[in-house]
Amino acid sequence: MMDISIKNINDLKAEIIRLRVIEQQQSEGLKARVSSPSALFHTAISLFPKSSSPGDDSKNSIFNQDFFGILSRVLLPLTLNKTLFRNSNFVVKALVGFLSQKASHFISEDSVTGLISKVKSIFEKKNKKTDYGIPPDSETY
Repeated sequence: MMDISIKNINDLKAEIIRLRVIEQQQSEGLKARVSSPSALFHTAISLFPKSSSPGDDSKNSIFNQDFFGILSRVLLPLTLNKTLFRNSNFVVKALVGFLSQKASHFISEDSVTGLISKVKSIFEKKNKKTDYGIPPDSETY
């Protein structure tokens, strides 16, 4: 921003006129962006980031995430701030919220199902009885 020095009443009046012209230009620009429902819709869509290419499956936008990714964006910071960082100050909680938002991009339905299947396989191995190939009723001497 330019630092304008105002030395007399004429400089002040000129600055007021300049600011009113800028205000009018900006209000016309805003009116053009919300003049119709389609313009309003395109304005709202432009607030969200787009993927780099049409066929790209990257998870940069909230609309491209699956259910677990969207759920983790809310539950992860809430859970961490209510449990581990309960007595922390605002800066720590904000940092935890920011980092957990970034980490939520790595949580997807595939990663959750993969984790569940790994845990399930560990418990199945512990509960599985060893079979030596000998029928239990046969007598071997």
